[in-house]
Amino acid sequence: MTILQNANVLLVDDEIHFVEAIARRLSKRGLKIHEAHSGVEALEVLREVPEMDVVVLDVKMPGLDGLETLKAIKSEYPVLEVVMLTGHATVESAIDGMKLGAFDYLMKPCEIEILMEKISQAKARHDDQMERITQARLRDITRTKV
Repeated sequence: MTILQNANVLLVDDEIHFVEAIARRLSKRGLKIHEAHSGVEALEVLREVPEMDVVVLDVKMPGLDGLETLKAIKSEYPVLEVVMLTGHATVESAIDGMKLGAFDYLMKPCEIEILMEKISQAKARHDDQMERITQARLRDITRTKV
C-alpha cells in the first residue's frame, strides 16, 4: 500500500468535465476523490469530510476564486495542504498563492503522474504535521499528569 492509498483528495474546479476526468484517473490509482465546482462548495465539502488530506484547487473560478478559497481553507484548516492548478497562471498569482500557504503550483494541462507526485508530497507533509501535533498533545497530556 502506498502513502496515497485511500488518501482523501478534494478536486476544486468550475470546469465540471475536467474535474470528472481527473477524478476518474486519480480514483483508478486508489485515491478517494471528492469534487467541488466552486470555492463555496469546496468549503462545504471540507466541513463534511474533516479527514481530507490534500486539496487540488483551480485558481480562476467565478465567485470565490482560488486565491480567496485558499485563504479561507488555510484560515480554517492550517495544516491542510493545497496544490494550486490553473491554465491561466501568472507569476503574480503563483507568488500570491505561495504567500497564502499553497503547497505548490501546477499549470494545466498537467501530466497525471506529475499531479500524483505533488499530491503524494503534499500528503506526506500533511501527515508529518499531523504527527507532530499528535506528539505535542501527548507531551502536554503526560506533563499535566505528572
